[in-house]
Amino acid sequence: MSHQTRPAPEPESLAALLGGRSGAVDASAPPVFFVTAWLVAGESIGAGIAAAFAAAAVIAGIRLRRGARPRAALVGLLATGIAALVVLYTGRASDFFLIQLASNVASALAWAVSIVLRWPLLGVVVGGVLGQKARWRRDPDLVRAYGRGSWVWVMQYLIRVAVFLPLYLADEVVALGIARVVLTWPLIAACLAVSWAVIRKTLPSGHPGLRHPAPSE
Repeated sequence: MSHQTRPAPEPESLAALLGGRSGAVDASAPPVFFVTAWLVAGESIGAGIAAAFAAAAVIAGIRLRRGARPRAALVGLLATGIAALVVLYTGRASDFFLIQLASNVASALAWAVSIVLRWPLLGVVVGGVLGQKARWRRDPDLVRAYGRGSWVWVMQYLIRVAVFLPLYLADEVVALGIARVVLTWPLIAACLAVSWAVIRKTLPSGHPGLRHPAPSE
């Protein structure tokens, strides 16, 4: 008796596949603590840095206890350290957000270049999570879908730059802290939802899905 082999069910969303909420929330904590302590201590950079480091250290400890890899758990602590060094060097509290601004500019450029080179980073990330390595690149429909979905991520980074840059130039420390929170998890959640919708709309009817690349014949 013959039977058809059906592909495994498609993940319900990129958010379910990639996750990221806890990491995004964790990344927002040191800037919030920096701004809060800076204000409470009469615009003291030292107090702000101490509070940001304390928050980053607690988060790193929690992630390690939950079984995260040491490298992943310590990334936030390292990023906070670099931001603190920049602030100590310049003496401007708003420079605590300079690394964030620069990383968004670099990320927008990297994602755009990856699309042009037909190695869209969304495909690289999802393919890595699914253990596919570069097999997804042999599927032209997936390459096209990941490319279009990746443009949504480019826009995410450009939105942050458009908000952060004028606030940074105006030395608006509190507004930068608020924007850092608003444009982290809420924006990432929207980006995941929209890019997933773009991918689903781009893939032709009958395509087996992200977990099952279909090499071109």
